Amino acid sequence: MRVYVPATVAMLGELNSGGELVAVSNTAFSLTPALRESYATGGDEELEYAAMLDAARASLRLLNAELDKAPKTVMRRAVVSADVDGALLRPDLDYAVVKLAGPIPLKVIAAIHLDTEDAQDAVRAAAAVIDAADMGDLDAEFTLGDAEDHELAWYAPQELPFLLELL
Repeated sequence: MRVYVPATVAMLGELNSGGELVAVSNTAFSLTPALRESYATGGDEELEYAAMLDAARASLRLLNAELDKAPKTVMRRAVVSADVDGALLRPDLDYAVVKLAGPIPLKVIAAIHLDTEDAQDAVRAAAAVIDAADMGDLDAEFTLGDAEDHELAWYAPQELPFLLELL
């Protein structure tokens, strides 16, 4: 199953040094039957993109928590896509949520998706209001939209060490 794991640059650093990604609470997103049913139309590619966007939004929560501990956190949303076995569906949490069986080894990672430098200000602002946006605050949703207007760049797993050097 292809999964999309919300991450941060710090988590990418741990992936690079340790050879595996540990998802927070073993939570990831995927094209699940519940996600497919929630859309009136759309092919697999569009629905997988929707799952990846859910992971990117979850990355904002991780960034906000990280920022409390480390004020110099690199404010870029990160999503790691991987092909894993043993993920369990969690429709009780949301349509696209899955629970991973454990850490994800680098060898099953398909790609790394990361904001570019020009998104950092919008991402910082969105991370600060993500919870308010989820509660329906229109101003917060507008701020969140500014961050989501930035497309995540795609990187091959073997580019990870070089990508981290550039940050």
